[in-house]
Amino acid sequence: MTVQTLDMVEMGKRAKAAARALVTMTTAQKNDVLMAIASALEAHSAAVLAANAQDVADARASGTDELWIKDRLDLTRRMSGMIADVRQVASLPDPVGESFDERTLDNGLRISRRRTPLGVLGVIYESRPNVTVDVVVLAIKSGNAVILRGGKDSMRSNLALVGVLRDALIACGFPADAVQYIESADRQYVSEMLKLHDYIDLIIPRGGASLHKLCRENSTIPVITGGIGICHVYIDETADIDAALRVIHNAKTQKPAVCNSLDTVLVKSEVAAQVLPRVVAHLAPAGVSFRAEPRALAALGETHDNAVTSANEEDFDTEWMSLVLGLKVVDSLDEAITHINTHSMGHSDAIMTRRREDAERFFNEVDSSAVFWNASTRFNDGGALGLGAEIAVSTQKLHARGPMALQELTTYKWVVVGDGHIRA
Repeated sequence: MTVQTLDMVEMGKRAKAAARALVTMTTAQKNDVLMAIASALEAHSAAVLAANAQDVADARASGTDELWIKDRLDLTRRMSGMIADVRQVASLPDPVGESFDERTLDNGLRISRRRTPLGVLGVIYESRPNVTVDVVVLAIKSGNAVILRGGKDSMRSNLALVGVLRDALIACGFPADAVQYIESADRQYVSEMLKLHDYIDLIIPRGGASLHKLCRENSTIPVITGGIGICHVYIDETADIDAALRVIHNAKTQKPAVCNSLDTVLVKSEVAAQVLPRVVAHLAPAGVSFRAEPRALAALGETHDNAVTSANEEDFDTEWMSLVLGLKVVDSLDEAITHINTHSMGHSDAIMTRRREDAERFFNEVDSSAVFWNASTRFNDGGALGLGAEIAVSTQKLHARGPMALQELTTYKWVVVGDGHIRA
């Protein structure tokens, strides 16, 4: 693969120009181009999957964990769902131009706020080539241009996808430069991208803690971080244990290497001896291993096997991204909330209980982007929450929190209508 020297300033200028052109596109035009993208992905799926197969083969040859490949790199089982998501985004309401908070002041001025695109998004991500499509369709529908920088391990997949996406834009009369991809794994270009404050309006990193730290410390552009989660489920003495086991199994095993997968189970002491042996028995056959603190080990008694080892202090501050699950006994809802707020990274946390008042306390006091009552943490996802797709899951508190979809990719302007009004 030939790598050419990239002019990041020129890319920024072209993205800015493309963003201005996107503002003029109607909702119907944007929906048409999304439907064209879906059709193009279907027509070129064999070529995309062939490129992806090369990335997967390289990852295997380098010893990459199979769960990581399955959850974050391999498109074989994702292609049809990815295309369906494109069509779903096309069917969603267009946030651009929406007026809200409309009112008339005592002096007769009519004021409102109107949603507008952010402008140019810079998205830096690792693995997960499906993110390329999710980001582009959400950006186009919300009227934003985007500069993408994916990981080295998914380079072939991303270039194949970007080629399909840009061709579909051109065929529909959209500027191709609304979607640009940094065709180099050299981190020099990330550093340059983070300084393009004259052209890029928002940086969105999707990856590990080191990537987020790099962006926060080096960017001259606002950064929204997220996608890192130490996720918890708390089970109290009123919980439906069978339902809790289903939720835990789903949250831990469906896609272990994603940010909303489960990391720690907290169990009320009154039912620990009843619940924890069933948790181990239910999940161990799926390949899950467990890190249990002393009270959890005691509650397991003689029932635990080689799948269970003693937890250390660092284990409850670890996002496992694999089939490892922490187990801890707590004496109260207060202790569970304190543990979660101490060790969580503000992503996804759940309570299993029959008591509404305890669920409401959990909702109010657990400081995470999404909180769940009797449901899996895996639902903290744009598609699962009916948003069509997501560009990231933000764990920040300004502008956007949780799954970032169409509305979160807009800002607003004040619109003021008068009749020759002047300020006294």
